[in-house]
Amino acid sequence: MPDRLAALFEHFSVTAQVFNTGALCGINDLSDADTGQLHLISRGEVDIFHDGKPAAQIREPSLLLYPRPRSHRFVTDSRHGADFACAHLRFDGGVSHPVAAALPEFVCLPLADIDGARNILEVLFDEAISDRCGRQALLDRLFEVVLIQVLRQLMESRLVKAGLLAGLSHERLRHALVAIHAGPEQPWTLERLAKVAGMSRTVFVNTFHEVIGITPGQYLQKWRISLAQLALQRGQSLKLIADAVGYSSEAALSRAFKTQTGSSPREWRQSFDSRS
Repeated sequence: MPDRLAALFEHFSVTAQVFNTGALCGINDLSDADTGQLHLISRGEVDIFHDGKPAAQIREPSLLLYPRPRSHRFVTDSRHGADFACAHLRFDGGVSHPVAAALPEFVCLPLADIDGARNILEVLFDEAISDRCGRQALLDRLFEVVLIQVLRQLMESRLVKAGLLAGLSHERLRHALVAIHAGPEQPWTLERLAKVAGMSRTVFVNTFHEVIGITPGQYLQKWRISLAQLALQRGQSLKLIADAVGYSSEAALSRAFKTQTGSSPREWRQSFDSRS
């Protein structure tokens, strides 16, 4: 089976930065303007609130994932609290990162349900209470590993019912998605993609739309333009970008870019530069 996440993370990386290790007591409000967050709870009971409303009750060691910026409140015992390890998650491309965009706004999983994570979590929690050389760098990398294990878990258990992760869980659609991600410059047609998926053209189109939520052509354009945006951020020329993402000319890329984003590549880059 091809690696379903390889091309995604080759183009769109994610980095973690640990900001808390230790007990949180009483009421704690957490928010961040431009990053997601990943929380690991190793001990204690936690009530979680979103916008003042109860969202979850934690009664066993658990993982809480906010892939996009989202204010949240943790309420714990004011005396004993609960033991947390927390990290900011910065997705390359921000909210347009395909994985960040595909995830639910909030994921809550018992740590015991994450296959293959036990040993990593033991190392992570041990480092969290240590004062050894390289602790911060190691914790950051371990959080990134845990995130990938969570994505595996969501796909293998099919906990996400629609969108990209659901497509990557589908025994046939995933082959077409991996092909698009790995070769955006290829002259993909519905017939070629259906053949890669091992489906008839009609069944492929209908199944793709049912699971992913958009047509194969729309997804292909969305992926290509996401890559183009990333390349624009890195200062690449429009001609090189067009060749790399499968458009025959700068004009063809510009038309698709405006259709997808509502602005021309030049306008989009100027807007991005002004925000940076």
